[in-house]
Amino acid sequence: MKRYILTAIILFSLLGSAWADDFLGAPLMSEGKIMTKTDARLEMTTSMTHDQALAFYKEAFSSQSDIKFRDWKKATYIEDDGKLAWHSITIAKKGDKGTDITIVKDNWTWILGTLILRFIGVFIVLLFLYLGMIISGKIISRSVARGQRHLQQ
Repeated sequence: MKRYILTAIILFSLLGSAWADDFLGAPLMSEGKIMTKTDARLEMTTSMTHDQALAFYKEAFSSQSDIKFRDWKKATYIEDDGKLAWHSITIAKKGDKGTDITIVKDNWTWILGTLILRFIGVFIVLLFLYLGMIISGKIISRSVARGQRHLQQ
């Protein structure tokens, strides 16, 4: 009897995941209505509250370590820092009007843009450090020169 129950549980869990809707590997809520769908973007709306939608995605991604949740004023932003096909899921905060969910595919434009910004950022930091060293070097040189004049007198 225990074998039948275990087999039924495994069978239902496998069949349930086979019929579950997803977009680029990101799960979709069954009661959501898809507004726009392209190869790189899916926009859907649901009657669920923001907190219910957020709970759905927290549960769906609870076993993955590369998923980051960011709570903003007007939306919650879920970002994948791993190798999944999707880049972000945005859950808009609309109050009692339901919830809008947008799933965006990972793309090279975003990846290269981030790398370029970091590359430029490193050189800006180095520029500020260099300017600080120049200013402190001039101050120290003047102080040492002034101190040597006082010693000679």
